[in-house]
Amino acid sequence: MEQFDYIIVGGGTAGCILANRLTASGRHRVLMLEAGGEPTGRWIPIPAGFSKLLVNPIYNWRFETEPEDNTFGRKIAVPRGKGLGGSTLINGMIFVRGQDSDFDRWVEAGARGWDFATMEPYLRKVENFPEGGARRGKDGPMRVTPVRVRAPITEAFVAAAVEDGQPLNDDYNVGDQSGFGYYQASQHRGRRWTVVDGYLDPARSRANLKVETGAHVLRLELEGSRCVGVTYRQGGRDVTARAGAEVLMAAGAIQTPQILEVSGIGRPSLLQSLGIPVKHALENVGENYLDHYCTRMNWKVKGTYTLNEQAQGWRLGLAVAEYFSKRSGILTLGTGLAYGFVRSKPELPTPDVQYFFMHASYADASKRILDSHPGMTIGVTQLRPESAGSIHARSADPFAAPVIRPNFLASDVDRDSLIGGMEIARRIVGRPALAKYVEAEKSPGAGVATRDEWLHFARENGQTIYHPVGTCRMGEDDGAVVDPRLRVKGLAGLRVVDASVMPTMVSGNTQVAVMVIAERAADLILADDRAC
Repeated sequence: MEQFDYIIVGGGTAGCILANRLTASGRHRVLMLEAGGEPTGRWIPIPAGFSKLLVNPIYNWRFETEPEDNTFGRKIAVPRGKGLGGSTLINGMIFVRGQDSDFDRWVEAGARGWDFATMEPYLRKVENFPEGGARRGKDGPMRVTPVRVRAPITEAFVAAAVEDGQPLNDDYNVGDQSGFGYYQASQHRGRRWTVVDGYLDPARSRANLKVETGAHVLRLELEGSRCVGVTYRQGGRDVTARAGAEVLMAAGAIQTPQILEVSGIGRPSLLQSLGIPVKHALENVGENYLDHYCTRMNWKVKGTYTLNEQAQGWRLGLAVAEYFSKRSGILTLGTGLAYGFVRSKPELPTPDVQYFFMHASYADASKRILDSHPGMTIGVTQLRPESAGSIHARSADPFAAPVIRPNFLASDVDRDSLIGGMEIARRIVGRPALAKYVEAEKSPGAGVATRDEWLHFARENGQTIYHPVGTCRMGEDDGAVVDPRLRVKGLAGLRVVDASVMPTMVSGNTQVAVMVIAERAADLILADDRAC
């Protein structure tokens, strides 16, 4: 049985960061286990390749929610990255820190020591954004660049927002998030920039780091009230590795609670119903699931060009040639071109709605199939949902997909926020700068006007935008799964370091928040090691 100081379960965003930071001194021997493989796919470095990767089972776990009444019995896709780099391999690359108050709300929820003043240096540590101001990081591992593509209709969208009384915002990642402009993306010289590029590749030559791919964790090994190792299956063989210091769960908000549960850590009644022996009772493993729910409003447009035409036929050939010769053009685009952060009600202290504008529209958004006519889309999401669901193991089989019940739109606050955001989006589209390009509102359609009609549209058409968090939340109360140092309550030698520890949602895309969680966790782990 091979012995390590630390075993990291999961080679995604948090796992790659931990692997880098925990091996930097050379003092600790670290094993990182990843169920997927190496990120060698040809679409990975091409930003627009996300549309291919989102339906690729090699790089995407392709989870789905259970049918629920709130969303009319639909199964909703929940993509999760598979392979070294995790979801940074397949996401839309949008780089959003969130609002300063998000971290202070974590403290209010019991996550002592995770306030914005503490986390702000980590936000700068992560990023390499030379074009940013004094409050932005300039030499971190993660490359960040403004979206470069400009299109007449996108400029008109921003101008229409100003006509509506919304502010322009040069940098939504510092100070007041409110306003409109162009997104920042995790890219470098026209290529996707992943945590493998930023964190793992610089560490892979270190003799004290061992990375195993195709290694599906079967269970955590417990001796009494201590986690001592991991058993995983690789190439048809079961292997057990022992951790002298700690096992670090970094499998994400969906798979971390599942692995805990199949290992016998969780709510006793649930585990017993699945035939799993209870090793450590922890009532709220898998609870507090939060995610961003998004509706996509789209319009048929006229008098301008859109991505719909540019991504078809000979024009696509030109775009491919431009990308490979200059690393520019439409193939550098992810899921958002222009942004908006707005208040659904004027009395709110900060924005509660985020917009994703693209000069494109989809005949089938879930499959990323574009319309044949010119179009534009505004994705509308509520930033801080209150509706909480759950993720639990389906059975004792660690290879079975977990049961995901998001409970979307259960809260009136969530419903009102999303409806208000859609109404404002329609109002902005009606402003003169943009209205001249609009031929017709296709979805939901101009006939949708009442609260009940808006809600019906949201329930019938909304999708997740792939930001699951909260299923092993941190705090000091009895209902928390981990303490503020991310140690699993009641167990020695086990921590959780990923999106599942967030007690509440951040105001925007969650990639950056996971990165700073991992950066701070590495410091906490090393500090505790020195104190031993």
